[in-house]
Amino acid sequence: MEHFSFATYWERGDAISHAVAWLLLAMSLTSWFFILSKGWMAWRVRRSAPVVRRFWDAPTLQDGVAAVAAGDPEGIYLALASQGTVRVAPGQASLGSAVGPSEQMTRLLRDAIHRSTVRLESGLTLLASIASTAPFVGLLGTVWGIYHALAAVSSSGPVQIDRIAGPVGEALIMTGVGLTVAIPAVLAYNGFNRVNRLTISELDAFAHDLHAYLTKT
Repeated sequence: MEHFSFATYWERGDAISHAVAWLLLAMSLTSWFFILSKGWMAWRVRRSAPVVRRFWDAPTLQDGVAAVAAGDPEGIYLALASQGTVRVAPGQASLGSAVGPSEQMTRLLRDAIHRSTVRLESGLTLLASIASTAPFVGLLGTVWGIYHALAAVSSSGPVQIDRIAGPVGEALIMTGVGLTVAIPAVLAYNGFNRVNRLTISELDAFAHDLHAYLTKT
Protein backbone atom coordinates (compact mmCIF):
# COMPACT_ATOMS: atom_id res chain seq x y z
CA MET A 1 0.00 0.00 0.00
CA GLU A 2 1.26 3.49 -0.86
CA HIS A 3 1.97 6.13 1.74
CA PHE A 4 -0.38 9.11 1.86
CA SER A 5 1.19 12.46 1.09
CA PHE A 6 0.17 15.80 -0.30
CA ALA A 7 3.08 15.66 -2.74
CA THR A 8 1.76 12.54 -4.46
CA TYR A 9 -1.76 13.98 -4.43
CA TRP A 10 -0.45 17.08 -6.17
CA GLU A 11 1.51 14.97 -8.65
CA ARG A 12 -1.52 12.90 -9.55
CA GLY A 13 -3.97 15.78 -9.50
CA ASP A 14 -5.29 17.59 -12.54
CA ALA A 15 -6.04 21.26 -13.13
CA ILE A 16 -9.18 21.22 -10.96
CA SER A 17 -7.39 19.60 -8.03
CA HIS A 18 -4.61 22.16 -8.29
CA ALA A 19 -7.12 25.02 -8.55
CA VAL A 20 -8.87 23.87 -5.36
CA ALA A 21 -5.53 23.72 -3.53
CA TRP A 22 -4.52 27.19 -4.71
CA LEU A 23 -7.95 28.55 -3.75
CA LEU A 24 -7.65 27.15 -0.24
CA LEU A 25 -4.17 28.63 0.06
CA ALA A 26 -5.47 32.05 -1.03
CA MET A 27 -8.37 31.79 1.44
CA SER A 28 -5.98 30.86 4.24
CA LEU A 29 -3.60 33.74 3.54
CA THR A 30 -6.48 36.22 3.26
CA SER A 31 -8.04 34.91 6.46
CA TRP A 32 -4.81 35.19 8.44
CA PHE A 33 -4.16 38.67 7.08
CA PHE A 34 -7.52 39.86 8.40
CA ILE A 35 -7.16 37.91 11.64
CA LEU A 36 -3.83 39.57 12.43
CA SER A 37 -4.81 43.07 11.26
CA LYS A 38 -8.22 43.00 12.96
CA GLY A 39 -6.68 41.47 16.07
CA TRP A 40 -4.20 44.35 16.27
CA MET A 41 -6.99 46.86 15.76
CA ALA A 42 -9.23 45.19 18.37
CA TRP A 43 -6.42 45.23 20.92
CA ARG A 44 -5.80 48.94 20.31
CA VAL A 45 -9.53 49.74 20.52
CA ARG A 46 -9.99 47.91 23.82
CA ARG A 47 -6.82 49.50 25.17
CA SER A 48 -8.25 52.96 24.40
CA ALA A 49 -11.62 52.34 26.09
CA PRO A 50 -10.62 54.32 29.25
CA VAL A 51 -10.53 57.54 27.19
CA VAL A 52 -14.27 57.88 27.79
CA ARG A 53 -13.59 58.38 31.49
CA ARG A 54 -10.76 60.79 30.71
CA PHE A 55 -13.13 62.79 28.53
CA TRP A 56 -15.57 63.28 31.38
CA ASP A 57 -12.77 64.04 33.83
CA ALA A 58 -11.47 66.87 31.60
CA PRO A 59 -12.21 70.47 32.73
CA THR A 60 -13.50 71.64 29.32
CA LEU A 61 -14.94 70.14 26.16
CA GLN A 62 -11.82 70.99 24.18
CA ASP A 63 -9.62 69.33 26.80
CA GLY A 64 -11.85 66.27 26.73
CA VAL A 65 -11.61 65.96 22.95
CA ALA A 66 -7.83 66.37 23.16
CA ALA A 67 -7.63 63.62 25.80
CA VAL A 68 -9.63 61.25 23.60
CA ALA A 69 -7.51 62.09 20.56
CA ALA A 70 -4.33 61.35 22.49
CA GLY A 71 -5.53 58.00 23.81
CA ASP A 72 -7.55 56.67 20.86
CA PRO A 73 -5.18 55.86 17.96
CA GLU A 74 -7.92 54.10 15.98
CA GLY A 75 -10.27 57.09 16.28
CA ILE A 76 -13.26 54.96 17.30
CA TYR A 77 -14.23 57.02 20.35
CA LEU A 78 -12.84 60.24 18.88
CA ALA A 79 -15.47 60.13 16.13
CA LEU A 80 -18.09 60.72 18.83
CA ALA A 81 -16.18 63.10 21.08
CA SER A 82 -15.33 65.45 18.22
CA GLN A 83 -19.01 65.96 17.40
CA GLY A 84 -19.25 68.29 20.37
CA THR A 85 -17.34 70.90 18.39
CA VAL A 86 -19.48 70.48 15.26
CA ARG A 87 -22.57 72.61 15.03
CA VAL A 88 -24.79 73.65 12.16
CA ALA A 89 -24.70 77.42 11.71
CA PRO A 90 -28.06 78.91 12.82
CA GLY A 91 -28.53 80.96 9.67
CA GLN A 92 -27.34 78.34 7.24
CA ALA A 93 -29.99 77.30 4.72
CA SER A 94 -29.96 73.51 4.80
CA LEU A 95 -32.17 70.59 5.73
CA GLY A 96 -30.00 69.98 8.78
CA SER A 97 -30.67 73.45 10.15
CA ALA A 98 -34.42 73.02 9.75
CA VAL A 99 -34.62 70.88 12.89
CA GLY A 100 -33.83 71.78 16.47
CA PRO A 101 -30.39 71.58 18.10
CA SER A 102 -31.26 68.32 19.87
CA GLU A 103 -32.25 66.62 16.62
CA GLN A 104 -29.15 67.99 14.90
CA MET A 105 -26.92 66.54 17.60
CA THR A 106 -28.76 63.20 17.49
CA ARG A 107 -28.09 62.98 13.76
CA LEU A 108 -24.41 63.87 14.15
CA LEU A 109 -23.86 61.34 16.92
CA ARG A 110 -25.73 58.64 15.03
CA ASP A 111 -23.58 59.25 11.95
CA ALA A 112 -20.41 59.09 14.08
CA ILE A 113 -21.49 55.74 15.60
CA HIS A 114 -22.24 54.45 12.12
CA ARG A 115 -18.76 55.38 10.86
CA SER A 116 -17.10 53.74 13.86
CA THR A 117 -19.25 50.62 13.46
CA VAL A 118 -18.29 50.32 9.79
CA ARG A 119 -14.61 50.46 10.75
CA LEU A 120 -15.06 47.87 13.49
CA GLU A 121 -16.93 45.44 11.25
CA SER A 122 -14.80 45.81 8.13
CA GLY A 123 -13.47 42.44 7.00
CA LEU A 124 -15.83 40.38 9.15
CA THR A 125 -18.06 39.46 6.22
CA LEU A 126 -15.04 38.09 4.38
CA LEU A 127 -13.97 36.08 7.44
CA ALA A 128 -17.48 34.66 7.77
CA SER A 129 -17.53 33.75 4.08
CA ILE A 130 -14.19 31.95 4.33
CA ALA A 131 -15.28 30.14 7.50
CA SER A 132 -18.48 28.88 5.86
CA THR A 133 -17.13 27.99 2.40
CA ALA A 134 -13.63 26.61 3.07
CA PRO A 135 -14.88 23.17 4.27
CA PHE A 136 -17.00 22.81 1.14
CA VAL A 137 -14.10 23.84 -1.10
CA GLY A 138 -11.97 21.20 0.61
CA LEU A 139 -14.77 18.65 0.22
CA LEU A 140 -14.96 19.51 -3.48
CA GLY A 141 -11.25 18.76 -3.77
CA THR A 142 -11.77 15.46 -1.97
CA VAL A 143 -14.71 14.39 -4.12
CA TRP A 144 -12.92 15.34 -7.31
CA GLY A 145 -9.73 13.62 -6.18
CA ILE A 146 -11.61 10.41 -5.38
CA TYR A 147 -13.40 10.52 -8.72
CA HIS A 148 -10.12 11.18 -10.52
CA ALA A 149 -8.41 8.31 -8.66
CA LEU A 150 -11.22 5.84 -9.30
CA ALA A 151 -11.35 6.77 -12.98
CA ALA A 152 -7.61 6.26 -13.32
CA VAL A 153 -7.63 2.91 -11.50
CA SER A 154 -10.67 1.52 -13.34
CA SER A 155 -9.16 2.33 -16.71
CA SER A 156 -6.02 0.40 -15.91
CA GLY A 157 -7.65 -2.93 -14.99
CA PRO A 158 -9.56 -4.58 -12.13
CA VAL A 159 -10.18 -2.33 -9.12
CA GLN A 160 -8.32 -3.50 -6.02
CA ILE A 161 -8.52 -1.92 -2.59
CA ASP A 162 -4.77 -1.59 -2.19
CA ARG A 163 -4.59 0.34 -5.46
CA ILE A 164 -7.26 2.90 -4.55
CA ALA A 165 -6.49 3.32 -0.84
CA GLY A 166 -3.54 5.59 -1.51
CA PRO A 167 -5.24 7.99 -3.95
CA VAL A 168 -8.43 8.13 -1.88
CA GLY A 169 -6.51 8.78 1.32
CA GLU A 170 -4.58 11.56 -0.37
CA ALA A 171 -7.82 13.10 -1.66
CA LEU A 172 -9.16 13.20 1.91
CA ILE A 173 -6.30 15.53 2.76
CA MET A 174 -8.20 18.35 1.03
CA THR A 175 -11.10 18.03 3.48
CA GLY A 176 -8.62 18.41 6.33
CA VAL A 177 -7.06 21.43 4.63
CA GLY A 178 -10.49 23.02 4.23
CA LEU A 179 -11.21 22.56 7.93
CA THR A 180 -7.78 23.93 8.81
CA VAL A 181 -8.63 27.08 6.87
CA ALA A 182 -12.15 27.39 8.30
CA ILE A 183 -11.55 26.81 12.02
CA PRO A 184 -9.30 29.85 12.68
CA ALA A 185 -11.67 32.04 10.65
CA VAL A 186 -14.67 30.87 12.72
CA LEU A 187 -12.90 31.45 16.03
CA ALA A 188 -11.63 34.88 14.95
CA TYR A 189 -15.06 35.92 13.63
CA ASN A 190 -16.73 35.03 16.93
CA GLY A 191 -14.01 36.75 18.94
CA PHE A 192 -14.17 39.96 16.91
CA ASN A 193 -17.95 40.02 17.15
CA ARG A 194 -17.68 39.78 20.92
CA VAL A 195 -15.23 42.70 21.04
CA ASN A 196 -17.36 44.75 18.64
CA ARG A 197 -20.54 44.24 20.65
CA LEU A 198 -18.76 45.46 23.76
CA THR A 199 -17.28 48.49 21.97
CA ILE A 200 -20.56 49.46 20.26
CA SER A 201 -22.36 49.22 23.59
CA GLU A 202 -19.82 51.64 25.06
CA LEU A 203 -20.24 53.96 22.06
CA ASP A 204 -24.02 53.98 22.52
CA ALA A 205 -23.65 54.89 26.19
CA PHE A 206 -21.06 57.56 25.35
CA ALA A 207 -23.36 59.02 22.68
CA HIS A 208 -26.28 59.13 25.11
CA ASP A 209 -24.25 61.00 27.71
CA LEU A 210 -22.80 63.34 25.07
CA HIS A 211 -26.25 64.15 23.76
CA ALA A 212 -27.48 64.95 27.27
CA TYR A 213 -24.47 67.22 27.88
CA LEU A 214 -24.32 68.98 24.51
CA THR A 215 -28.03 69.77 24.32
CA LYS A 216 -27.93 71.48 27.72
CA THR A 217 -24.92 73.73 27.03
